[in-house]
Amino acid sequence: MNFNYDVLVIGGGHAGCEAATAAANMGAKTCLITMDMNKIGQMSCNPAVGGIAKGQIVREIDALGGQMGLVTDATAIQFRMLNRSKGPAVWSPRAQCDRGKFIWQWRKVLDNTPNLDIFQDEAEELLVDEKTKAVIGVRTIWGIEFHAKAVIVTAGTFLNGLMHIGHKKVEGGRCAEPAVHNFSESIARWGVRVGRMKTGTPVRIDKRSVHFEDMEPQPGENDFHQFSFMGPHRALPQLPCWTCSTNEEVHEILRADLANSPLFNGQIQSTGPRYCPSIETKLVTFPDRNSHPLFLEPEGTETNEMYLNGFSSSMPWETQLKAIHKIPALRDAKIYRPGYAIEYDYFDPTQLKHSLESKVIGGLFLAGQVNGTTGYEEAGGQGTAAGINAALFCGGSEPFNMHRDESYIGVLIDDLTTKGVDEPYRMFTSRAEYRILLRQDDADARLTEKSYKLGLATRERYDWWLEKKENIDRIEEFCKTTDVTPTEINGFLESAGTSPIKGRTKISDLLSRPQVNLKTLTELVPSLKEILNSPKNRREEIAEAVEVRIKYKGYIERERVFADKMHRLENIKIKGHFNYSEMHDLSTECRQKLERIQPETIAQASRIPGVSPSDINVLLVLMGR
Repeated sequence: MNFNYDVLVIGGGHAGCEAATAAANMGAKTCLITMDMNKIGQMSCNPAVGGIAKGQIVREIDALGGQMGLVTDATAIQFRMLNRSKGPAVWSPRAQCDRGKFIWQWRKVLDNTPNLDIFQDEAEELLVDEKTKAVIGVRTIWGIEFHAKAVIVTAGTFLNGLMHIGHKKVEGGRCAEPAVHNFSESIARWGVRVGRMKTGTPVRIDKRSVHFEDMEPQPGENDFHQFSFMGPHRALPQLPCWTCSTNEEVHEILRADLANSPLFNGQIQSTGPRYCPSIETKLVTFPDRNSHPLFLEPEGTETNEMYLNGFSSSMPWETQLKAIHKIPALRDAKIYRPGYAIEYDYFDPTQLKHSLESKVIGGLFLAGQVNGTTGYEEAGGQGTAAGINAALFCGGSEPFNMHRDESYIGVLIDDLTTKGVDEPYRMFTSRAEYRILLRQDDADARLTEKSYKLGLATRERYDWWLEKKENIDRIEEFCKTTDVTPTEINGFLESAGTSPIKGRTKISDLLSRPQVNLKTLTELVPSLKEILNSPKNRREEIAEAVEVRIKYKGYIERERVFADKMHRLENIKIKGHFNYSEMHDLSTECRQKLERIQPETIAQASRIPGVSPSDINVLLVLMGR
């Protein structure tokens, strides 16, 4: 067996799986090193993919040629499109998945990826050439040395992981799995900054002990929407989720034992995720709230295990169980395990280039929670980018960087590398200034052609996009050039509460009205129905894309103008041009931030907290702009 590779990927979670398949599919000889081959792609917390802005990231991974969307569709047991009451810029797909089947679907993908080997072992030391300060490989706990041109670290919560339940502390990367020691230290000794963060997970409940009659069902949706632009539609049985809430009795039990909470007695010093707080944090943060919503979600089609979303906790297990029993629907609940918190190492992402390669150690790429993020989707997006760039690095090619107007993955990476993190980073649509350009429906339009040119998206995927694009353009042109008459349409317009037309009017003009949609018009205009039925694949998806483009044309064009203006600043390279510590025309904070982060461009510098518009003007003047 040959232990020499182009790319080594350390960790078989969501970032690692995407990184390994991306690098291998681009032709790099790749090895994925994971502690347990039977837990590849494990959903350590909620067995769900997607959500607000996260769903957009998954569609971007799919558009690039990644796998998360395909794996999710194959194992989804409930699908919903969130934010339907708002505009399409923030529509976000989300799917509950079968946890076990998700793992084995990922394993199937990895086992059938050319150029990819899997090795079950634990990385103990990063091997670095002392002269070049570039990676040369990894040594494992069994003393095996793997050598590679690039190493991608995607170790999740395993680096010096420490779990907490009440006063009890146990080392581990997640429940029943060991922590990884020494590996963080082998990276930090080269000057990479290391910090600590915290996350947590809720109690798991036996559904046979639940009184579902005291809960409200939350069914999924069964329309055409899914994650992958190419894969087959959902095949597994679709299951409901259930809702209930905490009450004052629950709160009294938890408040009475806050002194034994690791979050409030000083046992945990690190920072947890602001937007996914524990139940005890909710009580302290919102003391006037009498209840908090909870969601009981299935873990799979063939298991009794259910996930109590909204009840993340590290309180003593007895306190957790006592509080849960005060919820009517869970008064007789049996649990599989209590919730727990976990602390782990992460690396300062401002020491990364936009390619996710380290600025300190050449050929070292970092992706996922080790960069201070939280969430499978954020990890998968970073893994895809790191895998692409590691393969390009091995081939001596320029890195592939996505701008903020091209993808949420681009926003994520820019935020991490420019602003850094002081708490686990979670993506939201509000983090993107070009939301109308970054919709879930057009991820393939933004990214598939770029990915095909890189060599990641397959010819099949590219041809699929070309066919879809041709159909969208053809139908949109039909709507722009085809008239309808008052006789055909006025009866509907009046019933819909919008003004009738006085003469022949283009279909596109009618669609710009909020009361009018394409589906209704197809029943009134036979020629429109005929052209909408002409595509061979994904007719509904194509029709939705056409309608969004027509209805929001003005907003899309306006945002594109803003994005193009910012591109001018993205094109002004400043790295290596200045010794910021000697530039006294800049504010002290600005000098310190620029010296530490070393931004690539003027645009990136403008997004660094503490760098003011006047500081940017100074840099522009010095650049002769």
